[in-house]
Amino acid sequence: MYKATVNVTLRKSILDPKGKAAHHALQNLGLNEIENVRIGKLIKLDIDAESPERAKKIAEDACNQLLANEVMEDFTVTIDEQ
Repeated sequence: MYKATVNVTLRKSILDPKGKAAHHALQNLGLNEIENVRIGKLIKLDIDAESPERAKKIAEDACNQLLANEVMEDFTVTIDEQ
């Protein structure tokens, strides 16, 4: 059994209104050292596969088919053995 962690973020060329709002709020709190905020989503998958390579392929297929919008989002997959 493998645990996949998928991090989905908007591509840099896509405006991130949630990130902008969070950045503005952080500046209002006096955290002026923060220069940019991008908001994404973290997805955890438990995958029953015979190898970490196969688990990563399954997770990537899930992202390409459903979990990430390939036009607007990028994703990274990390695999850990349970």
